[in-house]
Amino acid sequence: MADFGFNEHHQNEIVNYMRFARSKRVLRLKTIDSCFQDLRDSRLVEETFTVDEVTDMLDGLQAVVHGEVETELINTAHTNVLLLRQLFSQAEKFYLRLQTDISELENRELLEQVAELEKTDFKSSNKVNQETSKPKLAPLNEGGVSELLNKEIARLQEENDKLKARVRTLETQAMSALDDRSKAERALRDLQKTQGDQQLALRCQEINKLEDTVATLQADLQKSLSANANSQKDLQESLISAKHDLLRVQEQLALAEKELEKKFQQTAAYRNMKEILTKKNDQIKELRKRLQKYESDE
Repeated sequence: MADFGFNEHHQNEIVNYMRFARSKRVLRLKTIDSCFQDLRDSRLVEETFTVDEVTDMLDGLQAVVHGEVETELINTAHTNVLLLRQLFSQAEKFYLRLQTDISELENRELLEQVAELEKTDFKSSNKVNQETSKPKLAPLNEGGVSELLNKEIARLQEENDKLKARVRTLETQAMSALDDRSKAERALRDLQKTQGDQQLALRCQEINKLEDTVATLQADLQKSLSANANSQKDLQESLISAKHDLLRVQEQLALAEKELEKKFQQTAAYRNMKEILTKKNDQIKELRKRLQKYESDE
């Protein structure tokens, strides 16, 4: 048997198609033979014919044979198109693009190999057909291009799943960092509020004490005025001095408040809280950069 370099399965497919083509050819030849036989039986009943009669008979036979041969050639071309359709449809399922070389259809060497294949395969009349029904095209060899495509698709899907899992992990870390940042900010605000409340209470106490002192001085002044008009000047001076002291104390309180706020900012709790917020902000910036990188890659 001629070898075209195919595996056993494809070699059998070629043999099956050649058997199909041979059966169609034999049937069409029988039809042509029947045309000649019909001419003999219907027209060749006399011993002699005129030229016109012979010409008429040959023209009629020519028309019949021409129609049969043309029908067979058209049917063969259409059958080949259906065969190519099956091959191309199967190739497209595996994302393949088949190509044909029309010039190879007239390659005498290959045509002789096909003729030899037909002779050797159909020489024995006892050979049984391997498949009696029309077989469907089987998938391409799994060890070839389709396997590589399937492996590549599986690899890409696995890589995509890993990237999605990585993105979900980064999103979780980012959310956790945002939560930590929010907690730290709330703790800092609470701490600042607590320190502010304490400072306000101290200032209120100082002001209350000063107001009490002023009220006492004013009461003493009224008593002194009613008791001795001569001491009015001294009491007025004392009142002025007390007011000056009050202003000085208020100024000192303002300075003390600023100093206290400055000392608070220098405390370990404030520095630790500020350092935590700075680290969290840096982590969030880094996570956002990594998220943007993975989102662009995907």
